[in-house]
Amino acid sequence: MQSTDLTFRLPNRMQLPIPVPDSDLEFHREELLSWHVDIETGRVRFLSLIVGDRDAIRETATDLDVVHRFDLTPIDRDTFYAYAVMDVRAADSTLMGAFDAPGLVVVPPVVYTGRETVHVTVLGEPDALTDLVERFPDDVGVEVDRISDHQREAETLAGRLTGRQFEAMKAARAAGYYDVPRTGSLAEVATRLECSESAASTLLRTIESKLVDAALRR
Repeated sequence: MQSTDLTFRLPNRMQLPIPVPDSDLEFHREELLSWHVDIETGRVRFLSLIVGDRDAIRETATDLDVVHRFDLTPIDRDTFYAYAVMDVRAADSTLMGAFDAPGLVVVPPVVYTGRETVHVTVLGEPDALTDLVERFPDDVGVEVDRISDHQREAETLAGRLTGRQFEAMKAARAAGYYDVPRTGSLAEVATRLECSESAASTLLRTIESKLVDAALRR
């Protein structure tokens, strides 16, 4: 079984009619974790993990006519879960309908890094994946970032790391190396890992690079 990573650039008609720019919302990222479309009511219920200005995003969302419910559960100052109920617009049906084909499964999360930029992983048979790109409207920009045998573990944050790298990350955390302000030194991390400071530094920089790439969906 194969999967593909796609990046979409949505035209204005498919974006939510938000009257303020993303920069004013301090919106950084939304991970759509789960969703269900109610055919009878024409509404979709979904759960998202959002990074951004909680108060500004809540105020903007509840002001939209298409949104009927928007509940938040804070995680920290800038990160929160959002449960929402909103109308399925014609533009939404067009986009979602492209994935409604035999042999295709959308793999959560669907990641929004702006109101016009969406990153989606789709699992399916090779022929179905090949045909998928042709199913989107002409005004939707589609970039194929990857297509290969599906290895979902490698696409998660922790799954990008080797066992040794994961051990180093936990050791650095336990030593206070990632505290703010920092309370542990590189030497302490190296001692916990029973390696040189140079080797510990290389491990941590590799970890940080991989996790930053994962957070930015690279």
